[in-house]
Amino acid sequence: MNRAKLTTEKRNTKTADIDRCSTLGIVEMINSQDALIASAVAKEKKRIAAAVDIIVERFRQGGRLFYVGAGTSGRLGVLDASECPPTYGVPRTLVQGVIAGGRRALVGSIEGAEDSPKDGADAMTKKRVKAADVVVGIAACGMTPFVHGALEKARGVGAATIFLTFAPQAKKHITADIIINPVVGPEVITGSTRMKAGTATKLVLNMLTTAAMIKTGKVYGNLMVDLRATNEKLCDRSERIIMTVTGLSRAAARKLLTKAKGRVKPAIVMHVKNGSLSDAHKLLKASNESLRLAIGDKPKAGSR
Repeated sequence: MNRAKLTTEKRNTKTADIDRCSTLGIVEMINSQDALIASAVAKEKKRIAAAVDIIVERFRQGGRLFYVGAGTSGRLGVLDASECPPTYGVPRTLVQGVIAGGRRALVGSIEGAEDSPKDGADAMTKKRVKAADVVVGIAACGMTPFVHGALEKARGVGAATIFLTFAPQAKKHITADIIINPVVGPEVITGSTRMKAGTATKLVLNMLTTAAMIKTGKVYGNLMVDLRATNEKLCDRSERIIMTVTGLSRAAARKLLTKAKGRVKPAIVMHVKNGSLSDAHKLLKASNESLRLAIGDKPKAGSR
């Protein structure tokens, strides 16, 4: 199709004279355009929620989540995927990012990497995508061949497919179970989709994985109770989470965390149920790994 007709390629009349502005004027102009992003994403909240429900369903079937994109879209997918294990204690294989051009494309431009649908399909074959998985294609313009090739392959094996684009004109060319299409408008700099489209992508991906992790029991209240205490910052946060939920002192929380081998969720169950680490793991397994189901609402300070 004629890419000049795509919203992501159109010239933004509000910023046509941005090169004439003062430094403060440039910053204000960019900021005023960025202010439009959240409301555009909000209009897609029902589709985003439906996508989350699909992801959760597939996780419970033993499936995985793949983000597929090129350039900025691919990098943001890899970023979101890489942050899930330390935040929620999930295996690195549960959420994966696939970028056209491979690892080198994370830090540099790989010209032409996005233009091959076969390469996208081959990437899905390499990842052994199966029917229980979910593949999220990310393409600001909605037309990236690598992404379309990946989704076609994923559909062929029965995987659920979701497509995130910012060009409404591309929707008729997209085949996916759910199409998420926040219309953020033309970019501040014509065609520079690392800007508004990139910011909107980060917002949507944050929602997909965060909501999915909440729905699968990785969060208690708004506390990341499945994180792993693998460095000083995370040890400190783990202790504070235990203190918040149980009312224990810092010293007692640290001692309990050690007994639980650095795992917050079992530590809390051990305290509340006055049991061993083995008992805590059994109860959590019986509760589908939900701390809420295992211990109920927040116990009173110092309760056992």
